[in-house]
Amino acid sequence: MRSSSTGCAGTGLGNDRLFPQQHTLTFPTGRRSRTRSLRVLIACEFSGTVRNAFLDRGHDAWSCDLLPAENGSNRHIRGDARDLLNDGWDMLIVAHPPCTRLCNSGVRWLSIPPPGKTVEQMWAELDEGAALFSAFWNAPIDRICIENPVMHKHAKARIANYEEFAQSVQPWQFGHPEVKRTCFWLRGLPPLVPTDIVSGREARVHRMPPGPDRWKERSRFFPGIAAAMADQWGDYAVQQFLREAA
Repeated sequence: MRSSSTGCAGTGLGNDRLFPQQHTLTFPTGRRSRTRSLRVLIACEFSGTVRNAFLDRGHDAWSCDLLPAENGSNRHIRGDARDLLNDGWDMLIVAHPPCTRLCNSGVRWLSIPPPGKTVEQMWAELDEGAALFSAFWNAPIDRICIENPVMHKHAKARIANYEEFAQSVQPWQFGHPEVKRTCFWLRGLPPLVPTDIVSGREARVHRMPPGPDRWKERSRFFPGIAAAMADQWGDYAVQQFLREAA
């Protein structure tokens, strides 16, 4: 998980790497699809893993982050994802929203801040993270998935129209022999069905050594889960459109 609340990779909560504010780039905005091609926004993603899964299945998918696309893709918008939420998307997937101040594992910093931080800063950063989550959760988009760890009570109290997460998944349920629990907050989408349960599970992500790029590597989405999203949620939305058109 990256730690930031501006655009998705901006101010670096719990992270000393600062990224400048970026202006949103223009891109084609069309009407909502009623065919097999969905308009999908993948917010808080620079790697393109989820975006490419939807692109591979013929959907009009775009990623957005304050960081540039890792592979230089022209299907990436460098800017604040909140500026795009009213552009007529069929689906919003928030792949790696900032979670440092929202998740249970970080609640201790609200009373005993890390070196160089104050209690007031910790609570201000919590407010920023909750406001970003609220913006995505309450976006005018019919189908929404937000990925995040389990939240503490202070975060829940600050999120508008908060609901508990719909499901939690593990990489080993989708072909990756690893352990990393991920929770999905879902609106207008069904829970994912495991596609490839494997053994040999290890906590590789949690055991990564400290380093300047540790946050970046920890935030990478598992391709098996991304493929399940594109297959299952893409087909689910298309079938909805076909029923409406019948």
